Amino acid sequence: MNVLKLIIGLLSSITPMDVDPDFIRIGGDLYSMRLANKVAIITGSAGGMGKAAAELFAREGASVVVTDIAEAEGAETVRGIRDAGGSAIFVKANAANEEDVRRMVDAAIIAFGHVDVLYNNAGIMPAEDGSVTDITGATWDRIMDVNLKSAFLCSKYVIPHMVKQGKGSIINVASFVAFMFAVQYGRHGIRCNAICPGPIETPLLRVLWTSEEARDLRLNRIPLGRFGEAKDIVYMALYLASDESSWTTGAWLMVDGGISSNYF
Repeated sequence: MNVLKLIIGLLSSITPMDVDPDFIRIGGDLYSMRLANKVAIITGSAGGMGKAAAELFAREGASVVVTDIAEAEGAETVRGIRDAGGSAIFVKANAANEEDVRRMVDAAIIAFGHVDVLYNNAGIMPAEDGSVTDITGATWDRIMDVNLKSAFLCSKYVIPHMVKQGKGSIINVASFVAFMFAVQYGRHGIRCNAICPGPIETPLLRVLWTSEEARDLRLNRIPLGRFGEAKDIVYMALYLASDESSWTTGAWLMVDGGISSNYF
């Protein structure tokens, strides 16, 4: 009975953010929200790792711009964030289309007034992406558009706002532009880093498993003995989006369960 009373007392002590929007009170303690008052644009955030990042960033106090070509799924992500008490909008946009990107960034500024974090998460890994001798030109162009051109375009239209406000964080997924932007815009208070993920168990990866043998071949190369989960990547992104990483820029951060160390 004493244990039950303790649990009830603990639950009743959890109150809404009624003291300061930057903090949440649990019992007698105040806990800082790591992205309070920040605005984050996350591309490809209708599902998968992007959706997980949008939900996590919102829980940590950010206003999130969910953007994707999947309209129904993106709108559902925003509904979930709002239902949980967070702040988010959805902008349907192809991150590899310049006019779409311009409109998406304008929508973010109109809704929230500024942009503090750009998470270039959009990416594809189509099944037809085979060896260099097999891949078609059309597939190559599609991959470059989504995986590389999108990061260029989004950065092109977000960076001027970050320069104006004197700060910002750009998070890329395994892109060389992290080095380029880190050097070019560091003096303006803009940090740029790249996350290099290993195999993350998402629907995107599962379609590539043609058999259990193919799955196990990849799994057996991971020293930690499991495939990654979306949260393994988005918690690294949370660190890079927050002020905790204020002296981290131009870094390639391996989040891969050790698989890259097992190819030598």
